[in-house]
Amino acid sequence: MPEASFFTDMLQSITDHGRQLLFSGSRNTQAAAKADLETLCKMLLSSRGEASGMALAAEILDRWGALEDEGAQTFFHMLHEKFGPDTVRLDQAMENYRTDKSSAAVIALHQAAEPRRQELLRRLNHAPNGTARLVRMRQQLLASKDRSEAYHALDADFTHLFGSWFNRGFLTLRPIDWTTPAYILEKIIQYEAVHEIAGWEELRRRLAPADRRCFAFFHPRLADEPLVFVEVALTRSVPKAIADVLDEGREQINADEATTAVFYSISNCQDGLRGISFGNFLIKQVVEDLRKDLPGLKNFVTLSPVPGFARWLAKARASTGDQSISEAALGTLTLIDDPNWPDNEKSAAEVERVLLPLAARYFLTERTPEGRPVDPVARFHLGNGARLERVNFLGDRSQKALQQAHGLMVNYLYKLDDIVANHEALAQRGEVIASPAVKSLLNQGDEGRRGGNGQQGSRAFAQLMNSTLGGGRK
Repeated sequence: MPEASFFTDMLQSITDHGRQLLFSGSRNTQAAAKADLETLCKMLLSSRGEASGMALAAEILDRWGALEDEGAQTFFHMLHEKFGPDTVRLDQAMENYRTDKSSAAVIALHQAAEPRRQELLRRLNHAPNGTARLVRMRQQLLASKDRSEAYHALDADFTHLFGSWFNRGFLTLRPIDWTTPAYILEKIIQYEAVHEIAGWEELRRRLAPADRRCFAFFHPRLADEPLVFVEVALTRSVPKAIADVLDEGREQINADEATTAVFYSISNCQDGLRGISFGNFLIKQVVEDLRKDLPGLKNFVTLSPVPGFARWLAKARASTGDQSISEAALGTLTLIDDPNWPDNEKSAAEVERVLLPLAARYFLTERTPEGRPVDPVARFHLGNGARLERVNFLGDRSQKALQQAHGLMVNYLYKLDDIVANHEALAQRGEVIASPAVKSLLNQGDEGRRGGNGQQGSRAFAQLMNSTLGGGRK
């Protein structure tokens, strides 16, 4: 990225010149060496020169980078205690607003209420690689076990600033393929968070074939660091299992033969940007780009993990007050305590009969205290306007998926004409929009309510699923 490199070099040159101005001469050098981080931060806030300000910012970030964990926690508490709002100014602004409701009074109140550390963080961002270093600073803050008032206040400041700095308007969407520079491909391997990439050969299988795509968002101040990326499979039908997508011996097709785009992995890359949403913009932009390039695509779906299901089910099984799971169902669920249950056809059939209705309950009726779906991936896709389309039993047999979700995967359908209505249904009424096939699972309930032969019911359900999505595996 020549432009980014030129800009970085220019900032470094200005910073170096500023350091010469600040710290040249024995007296200044001694004063700088004695100044603690709090003093340097105060100097930065009062600085008016561009070069000297960048030099101070770089010095502060250099010192912060050398701190051990305890020193970093002390630094965070110092920012909270010493660089909050000017309380005298804030009291005066509040008093003025009580008698004067003018726009000027509102602006003055807003400015007085802003913690001084927000302006400090803005000025630290002027240092070379300042944005990347502040992202790492928040990453360290989030990793802290300290959840005091100082933690919450400082994280609110980071979140407020990052929400502006990483606005969608600043992000660029770039395709990632087998010709992408190796230093970026290495980061795709490193940051993959859903389905581990074992090495270069596996990465090649995900990027090189004609029926595979990958896209990532980048920010100009983090030019070589992807923020979030999505891996896409182009298929003739909606896959039920991740093996249909990643199996080494799968059938490959030409891109123009595909009718379905499958988003099978979305990975956030920067822990310091947790909670700053990029994925919703990413999916919508990728859908638009794919539609332009491949007009034959009709379906846009995910093949998603269910990371919270096993934890929720364990809690439900242990709850003596939960009467919605019958004794017979609880007995059947003991089968999943055997790590080899997926390989036993009889056990798997029994588990499927009980597990799928419970999965429907997990998605359709269970809520967080704030009234949101309990599953984090579901919150993301349903909040973006997708429809819960299909629950796939043993869609992922990896150890990670069996531990997190007893192997369940789900398909979320992005139907462009319905995205707004689906989003509003969840946001306004708390309603999860789901396909008839998924809704029917709630009516099946456990053994006591289902009646009849469990395997016949399971086969009937599978037929309903396939008719809904137009076929099973590729």
